[in-house]
Amino acid sequence: MGGKELNYIHEAFDTNWVAPLGPNVNGFEKAIEVELGQGVYAAALSSGTGAIHLGLKLLGVGVGDEVVCQSFTFSASANPILYLGAKPIFVDSERDTWNINPELLRKAIENRIRNFKKPKAIIAVHLYGMPYKIEAVRAIADEFQIPILEDSAEALGSSYKGISCGTFGNIGILSFNGNKIITTSGGGALVSKDKEIRDKAIFLATQARDDAPHYQHSHVGYNYRMSNVLAGIGRGQMEVLGDRVKARRKNYDFYVQALEGCLDIHFLSEPKDYFSNRWLSCILTSGYDMREMLRNALLEENIESRPLWKPLHLQPIFSTCAQFMDGTSEDLFNRGLCLPSGSNLEQEDLERVVATIKNALS
Repeated sequence: MGGKELNYIHEAFDTNWVAPLGPNVNGFEKAIEVELGQGVYAAALSSGTGAIHLGLKLLGVGVGDEVVCQSFTFSASANPILYLGAKPIFVDSERDTWNINPELLRKAIENRIRNFKKPKAIIAVHLYGMPYKIEAVRAIADEFQIPILEDSAEALGSSYKGISCGTFGNIGILSFNGNKIITTSGGGALVSKDKEIRDKAIFLATQARDDAPHYQHSHVGYNYRMSNVLAGIGRGQMEVLGDRVKARRKNYDFYVQALEGCLDIHFLSEPKDYFSNRWLSCILTSGYDMREMLRNALLEENIESRPLWKPLHLQPIFSTCAQFMDGTSEDLFNRGLCLPSGSNLEQEDLERVVATIKNALS
């Protein structure tokens, strides 16, 4: 916590605004809009997953449709496709950013069109805070006239050519889950440059109640709105977002410098014009055995680390889905490890992580 969250929470209780509306919700949405810029409108929701669900619905995804989705990501990126009765089409990553491969994206779209199933949307993810190949993906999406749902759950504070992630898709989503760079305990947001889309998202998120003196519903609604209490946490968190990004990037820089002499360890660097919030600091090892050796060595010292996301096309729930792979994400999963990356890590914590890794390698 940054320290000011309690002020907004107390305000919510003092004014009796604890429902999923109120000054904190309005203030939090405004803070998101100011942070992202580009004329976006924000809807504060109960989770990033709910934001993806509503985003896909607003893009017209329904039963039997197909949605192209980056495979190398957390399952919440793709689960909402199933909520709507649609089918994921998984696409592998490229090695410059670890995100969706534009060449394979084109191949997937062309294949589905030949099979008379033009995808209804593309879910592109800024993995671990690193922006995907914005221009290449947008060019393909425009060529085939397919909207982009931009999964920026891990990328608040990241940018491409000085423009904030979350503003490049037809709809963007953010997550404020407890493990994100800022948190509302649980929460998310849907953002769009189209005010009508934002307003429709809020309408659906509040049980789709029609404008009538009684409870009348002409659409299926959802209980996805963020409470005024949690939005108060978000307002306080937004005030320290810059500090959180600096802390995460400082962690990454320390790891890079401290492990520079370890030939079997590599990092994902920022391509030109890319700025990552470095939500997580990740390393690539020489292979699965080394990854597991380091993970277990850290665990023995009570230091938690985790493998990179297991690609969704390898997950049992998605095993029958169409996929366009070249082995990149599977290789990254087998070799990659997420190191401790919290914004509150002390210098001695970072040094202990590095010492444990060096000791294991020696």
